[in-house]
Amino acid sequence: MRHILVTIACIVMIGALAAPETSAAVFRVGAAQRDITPQAPIPMWGYGARHALPGTSTRDPLYAKALVIDVGDSKAALVGLDLGRGPTFAMMEIIEREVKERAGVDYVLAVGSHTHHGPAIELLDEPGMGKGRYDDAVAYAQQLPYTIIEAIVEAAENAVDARMGIATEETDFNRNRHAKEEPKPRDPELAVARFDTLDGDLISIMVNFAAHPTIESVFQFHWTSEWPGHLQMHVERELGGQCFFMQGALGDMSPNTRDGRRGIDGFGKAMGEKVVEMARAIETTVPETPSLRGVTDEFIGESRLDLDDRLIVGALKQAFFPELLALTVEVPDNQVTVRMDTLLINNELAIVGGSGELFSDLSNRIKAQSPAPYTLVFGCCNGHSMYVPTIEGIGQGGYGADPLVAWTPEGTGEAMVEKAVENIAALLP
Repeated sequence: MRHILVTIACIVMIGALAAPETSAAVFRVGAAQRDITPQAPIPMWGYGARHALPGTSTRDPLYAKALVIDVGDSKAALVGLDLGRGPTFAMMEIIEREVKERAGVDYVLAVGSHTHHGPAIELLDEPGMGKGRYDDAVAYAQQLPYTIIEAIVEAAENAVDARMGIATEETDFNRNRHAKEEPKPRDPELAVARFDTLDGDLISIMVNFAAHPTIESVFQFHWTSEWPGHLQMHVERELGGQCFFMQGALGDMSPNTRDGRRGIDGFGKAMGEKVVEMARAIETTVPETPSLRGVTDEFIGESRLDLDDRLIVGALKQAFFPELLALTVEVPDNQVTVRMDTLLINNELAIVGGSGELFSDLSNRIKAQSPAPYTLVFGCCNGHSMYVPTIEGIGQGGYGADPLVAWTPEGTGEAMVEKAVENIAALLP
């Protein structure tokens, strides 16, 4: 309990409610994308066993896909990334500043799909952190935020008067890979949001679901967007327009494969077929009260893994590769930060994004308590703070809950649930 109270006491509010919505009924949407596939062999992200071995070919291109919603007095960008994680906190500072200045975008939710066949983006232009040994990876990381900015700015420029609709359905596409006790928590919800022009032409489809993209073999050294990419490709082939994927609370969720949906192609196609079915049934409408309101919180506390301990740091360098410890610049003085963004769209759709691999039951609790008509939860959003398990998950132990990969203080997830529900209630009129 002491740890829980300390965690809650460390919550730092850094966002503020937007100004009240205007009376003008403006709802415009635009989409754009950029190829972010590495053009040089650089270290891959996601599996310690690969150490610094680079990606050497491209199976499927990687993209940054942006959707900008414009309600007249405010704009929000939803960005799906074929990356293992969300942009670093330093990248987010650049992205948010630039898109505000160049396109008037007030809110950004940038979500990594969590593919384990994307590039490491943490390396820095400093000795021992990438410089001189992995200069191509450093250059990639330096360019990445500006490529994302280009996609967001173009999406804002492409905005047209639009209609929107959303559908959710419980599915069996995921399973709990962590829990040792029954019933095993699982967030089964597949959410599809559709955005059309006033004439009914498809602009974009957003897909939100929680499951690790870890079907492709660790021994394949090629870039691929994994099953989320094949899901998007299938939807775009069938419906046209843009499809982008926003990962959910995947901390303890794996894809539930079986005959008919094996491999990244088969699983992606099976999910894509379901998304197409749901998208075709959605009746889009012009929102009665177009609006955007949001708030950002930070949860700061002592890391459960002592990153000041030389033995621990040495072990991490051996488990991964030494330069990857550049990621610890975001854990100064052993204080780990989790960022949480809460966005309310049209007084109807609430989105909660967390900068880590949230356990699924945190998503379930937010959705169950949320007063909004629809509530979605994004993981790997606007940063990456490793795993964020539940207290119950920590009690059961195992990968995803142990301090090695779950640095956040015990109770952080529960504090996020409480604050997210409070935020949604405050954002509603």
